[in-house]
Amino acid sequence: MPELPEVETVARLVRPRLEGRLIKGAEVSWVRSLGGLSEFEFREQIADSLVKRVWRRAKWIVFDLERLGAPAGHLLCHLRMTGRLHVESTEADMGPYERVRLDLNNGESLFFIDVRKFGRFTYVNDADERFAGIGPEPLTDEFSSTWFRAALSSRKRQLKPLLLDQSFLAGLGNIYVDEALHASGLHPLRRSDRVPGAAADRLHAEIRSVLAEAIRREGSSFDTFYRTPEGQPGSYQDQFLVYGRDGKPCRTCGRKIKKMVVGQRGTHICTRCQAAPRG
Repeated sequence: MPELPEVETVARLVRPRLEGRLIKGAEVSWVRSLGGLSEFEFREQIADSLVKRVWRRAKWIVFDLERLGAPAGHLLCHLRMTGRLHVESTEADMGPYERVRLDLNNGESLFFIDVRKFGRFTYVNDADERFAGIGPEPLTDEFSSTWFRAALSSRKRQLKPLLLDQSFLAGLGNIYVDEALHASGLHPLRRSDRVPGAAADRLHAEIRSVLAEAIRREGSSFDTFYRTPEGQPGSYQDQFLVYGRDGKPCRTCGRKIKKMVVGQRGTHICTRCQAAPRG
């Protein structure tokens, strides 16, 4: 599933082609993509609205809409496992997996493509209400080392499941949690309230560093599904230290990377660089 770097990449690349454009019409071929709305309701809500702003919150791409200069709700897109966004000529043939198409006022359309039909492309009136239960963004000032220390110490949870919890911290997923934990030398089973302050600061810094570098490299394409809106793969997978490298030598110490299951998620560690917690 695309995580924060992939979703941020998609938002950044479609932004200049969408902001300031008027939505003239919509075609929906898979109504379940709309998250419970009917096709009629969806069209009514977005008709003749202007895309004012494109941004990301957690793993959602958000399109702020305006109509006659007044706020007109939001389009929300969650790519899930196989979703993609492309801006192309309205006449473009995007193949059998096109689920939603928004026609713009410049002869182009925004296409939502989704092979496995798990993604969502829906409308909400209040985005803040939808995102009320999501934790802070890890690349903002809200995610400070002071906050992170206190947040870890106030919970008694294993590190990996906690970092994957979107109500604790927004946007992280399996890939970048494994990478950040390895880079900071912390075992995924370590309990959060037993992480020393210096180690918490190190993990805080590595989360930021890993995400920033992954965004710079336009995310990770470790399978055939994730591609940018320009049709290109990301390249951060070439930098993986542990994720997907089970049986291969650790790039830090040479010991073989081990795969284990933590919280029902495949997890990759170096048992030398990330010492298991006692007990």
